[in-house]
Amino acid sequence: KQWYQRRVRATQSTGQSNLRMTPPAMELCVGLDKGHKVTKLPKREKPSQRKGKRSKRVKLIRDVVREVSGFSPYERRVMELLKVNRDKRALKFCKKRLGTHKRGKKKREEMIACLQAQRKAQAAQA
Repeated sequence: KQWYQRRVRATQSTGQSNLRMTPPAMELCVGLDKGHKVTKLPKREKPSQRKGKRSKRVKLIRDVVREVSGFSPYERRVMELLKVNRDKRALKFCKKRLGTHKRGKKKREEMIACLQAQRKAQAAQA
């Protein structure tokens, strides 16, 4: 009970009410903080946490493939829709072709980035 009274006095004197009303950390047999107290080691990164992260090699390969093969017909149509400011229609079209809303949004953003890159390249040439 002494620890509780000390906490109450501490909160009254400082005006802080967000202190937890728990006893100091001890090795107890019961309760939320039961068991022997140990220092936690830092966790190593698992390979599964790296999943989906694009490596330099994969990025280079995809860039080369895109440069050689160009855009697919549906991607060209999406770009045409975006040129005439039909963003919502472009999203609906992407969603229909790719299957999910999330994939459609990602593809639309990719096509917007491609259009911006093309405009930037044209401005640099002119």
